[in-house]
Amino acid sequence: MGVRKGMTVMLIFLAWCLLFVIAWPFAVLALLVLPIVWLLSIPFRLLGIVVEALLAFVRAVLFLPARLLGYRA
Repeated sequence: MGVRKGMTVMLIFLAWCLLFVIAWPFAVLALLVLPIVWLLSIPFRLLGIVVEALLAFVRAVLFLPARLLGYRA
């Protein structure tokens, strides 16, 4: 786990703790809703991966003639 991701997790946890102190029913509701939101976001993540791969393929096809001619950036 990178430092940046670790800091993000820590900030999310601290925000949840603050929410728990201020309004605990909302914090508990957030804990119950988060897995459902995560499951609903899986198809969009897969779609993003597919689109990114498709764009990389199109870029590779477009730059193929330059690579065959020996161009190096």
